[in-house]
Amino acid sequence: MSYKLNISTRKEALIKLMDEIIKNENEIIQALLEDFKKPPFESIATEISYIIWELKDTIKNIEKWAKIKNVIPSIFNFPSTDYIVKEPYGKVLIIAPWNYPFQLAVGPLIAAVAAGNQVVLKPSELTPKTSAIVLKIIEKVFHHQHVKVIEGGIETAKKLLAQRWDYIFFTGSAAVGKIVAKAAAEHLTPVTLELGGKNPCIIDETANLKLAAKRIVWGKFLNAGQTCIAPDYILIQEEMKSHFVNFLKNEITNAYGENPKNSPDFARIVNEKNWHRLVSMIEPEKVIFRGETDIEDCYIAPTLIEENDLESTLMQEEIFGPLLPIITYKDEKEIDKIISRYEKPLALYVFTDDRKFAKKTILNHSFGGGCINDTIIHFANKRLPFGGVGHSGIGAYHGQLSFDTFSHHKGIVKKANWLDLNLRYAPYTDSKISTLKKLLNWL
Repeated sequence: MSYKLNISTRKEALIKLMDEIIKNENEIIQALLEDFKKPPFESIATEISYIIWELKDTIKNIEKWAKIKNVIPSIFNFPSTDYIVKEPYGKVLIIAPWNYPFQLAVGPLIAAVAAGNQVVLKPSELTPKTSAIVLKIIEKVFHHQHVKVIEGGIETAKKLLAQRWDYIFFTGSAAVGKIVAKAAAEHLTPVTLELGGKNPCIIDETANLKLAAKRIVWGKFLNAGQTCIAPDYILIQEEMKSHFVNFLKNEITNAYGENPKNSPDFARIVNEKNWHRLVSMIEPEKVIFRGETDIEDCYIAPTLIEENDLESTLMQEEIFGPLLPIITYKDEKEIDKIISRYEKPLALYVFTDDRKFAKKTILNHSFGGGCINDTIIHFANKRLPFGGVGHSGIGAYHGQLSFDTFSHHKGIVKKANWLDLNLRYAPYTDSKISTLKKLLNWL
């Protein structure tokens, strides 16, 4: 069964998918709650509503995105008509992560279907309730030859990666991303790798500290810090640190109360393995706020850590949890020195009222995307590409770029027959060479 060229079939499937998601909204919320106590507000805002919005945008624009695009012909091809055809890659593998297990499974799927591909989707085994509801919805909407959900763990992923695909889309850690890239290379399969990194959050002396603290606490502890674009560490001038830490403490308490464990608005660590990984990073003598943990509940409190050792366990890899190291700097040179110690991050944030400093910071560092005076909200703009650079990822998506990611752009020249200039044909006489040079100089 082929859906390759039928735009109306793709559109109908996406409309049906949207209807089915809306019908199952409460089940999705409950699944996320059972998997890792994801607050219903966060489930609606960052998972379900985002996907509905993505579906509406795709359904509205699919004909326009798929349309053949005419381009200006080259003078060397005169007379001709030149255009780009967007065709599906074919068979696509999507491997989704556990931290946003609904959004990051269904989001790429929408684009892959819209572009005309056949899809195999492997949701995360670490969030089984959400994976089950994804399977239920997909089986209700799609023919199994169009979209197929395959559940399973590492061995299943290995078997899938051993197959030949026309495109692979992976979201997860850099370590696993390397495995995916290696498997894809065996068949020269193109990939999109949405990874992560140590995302710096810089605060200078001109920043509005109270507002910065509020926005950082929200962005860092959303989903219990299990967000690839969450601030990974704070860089703040020495003399401002104490003042800013007090603002952070107040904002954490305002958001989650005196005991965040009792807050319905604070998620849990996805499993014991990740809980142990995060707890091993905590050096008790460096904790300056909270730090409570409970393995029975996979709970780690929103924790502030004074970090002076850039070689510490906490600073060796992406944290991916509710631990926020605070590092001080003296001048801009030290900022550059600290950031350059690590691989290119997926996100960078700078809080400042100094336009020159903001511009310089954004231009001087390589990173996937980011914000000035806020955190993670760049993800919400469909007109901005979302993706990493270097170790934080390959490729980007969102909005029309998602459709283009899953489409091969095929360039076509339709040459007219009513005129055929002899210049390009052998024999290449001196007069032809002279004419060619004049033409190139004229251009």
